[in-house]
Amino acid sequence: MNSPTALVDVEDVRAHVDAVLAQRVAELRGELARSGDDADRLADAVAVMLSGGKRLRAAFCYWSWRAHGGLPGTAREQVVLEVGAALELFQAAALFHDDVMDDSDTRRGLPAAHRTFADLHASAAWSGDARRFGESAAILLGDLALVLSEQAFREAVAGEPQTLRTEAGAVFDLMRTEVTVGQYLDVLAQALPWGEDPAADEARAREVIRAKSARYSVEHPLVLGAVLAEAGDDEIDACRAIGLPLGEGFQLRDDLLGVFGDPATTGKPAGDDLREGKRTVLVARAMARARAAGDEGTAAMLHHELGRRDLDDHAARAVADAIAATGAPDDLEQLIGELTQGALVALSGPQLAEPGRTMLGRLAHAAVDRRA
Repeated sequence: MNSPTALVDVEDVRAHVDAVLAQRVAELRGELARSGDDADRLADAVAVMLSGGKRLRAAFCYWSWRAHGGLPGTAREQVVLEVGAALELFQAAALFHDDVMDDSDTRRGLPAAHRTFADLHASAAWSGDARRFGESAAILLGDLALVLSEQAFREAVAGEPQTLRTEAGAVFDLMRTEVTVGQYLDVLAQALPWGEDPAADEARAREVIRAKSARYSVEHPLVLGAVLAEAGDDEIDACRAIGLPLGEGFQLRDDLLGVFGDPATTGKPAGDDLREGKRTVLVARAMARARAAGDEGTAAMLHHELGRRDLDDHAARAVADAIAATGAPDDLEQLIGELTQGALVALSGPQLAEPGRTMLGRLAHAAVDRRA
């Protein structure tokens, strides 16, 4: 029952959020129809992106609201669910853009949007460069999902008191700014030299995690739920103390799965993070351990192989095995455990209502213990 899929179904959170998202896509189709038949492909792509996902962000928001006194069946419940849908739309926007920046081939077991549109261009023998067409379409899809996210959030809180709209809006705005900055820091990290100072590489990787992923994945959804429950400043500060370490653990788990995960479960080819050259805490820690052990062969291998787009499965597995042999994955497991424990200690501090407190604890474990 601690799987993300099962937990987001409690109190029908997934069903309600999915219904809001389906309505948003239907409304989008109506708007795009006025621009011509070809524009409907954009709605199709948004629908595909929204069809996957664990809905963890929406669930963290909802159960934080419940833990801070929110009651199901009230008018505010629908507001919270619609804000959860806005979070899912924002994630879709980030994923469209992220796949272009990472030059990813797949997303959740399907071709990434920029690949789908590039294939469309090529199969139709249109003029120009198919790759550029695909990337342009995906960037525009990310922008479109961002517009939908803002619209969903604005309409969700439209009937609430001005003070609540202002406070919730400030959290939503901060989240979007931080992710944008985090994306840039990630791009910058990929461009900077690495491997000579693994400690600095790891510090930079953790900075990227916090800005790009940790806060918008867990911290801000928790804070939004508390704000919508009209929680006090101390309770909102407690949400941040819970959310940041938990969000960091969530992303560190992603980094492990990106190298060692089962493609049938993760929806990504084995070793994709290695081919994309992601400068993660995992590879920084592996480089540090190799250097400390005087294993210059492994250090040189990591430096040379990371980011090679032509790595076949066998070569990717060899790199993954070399990383495993350094002991770096065990380091990450320990770090995830420490971060999670810190979050759970913080979760036990405030006077949270049941079943919200228990559900947040279960969601916390699901976020960091998952296999996809």
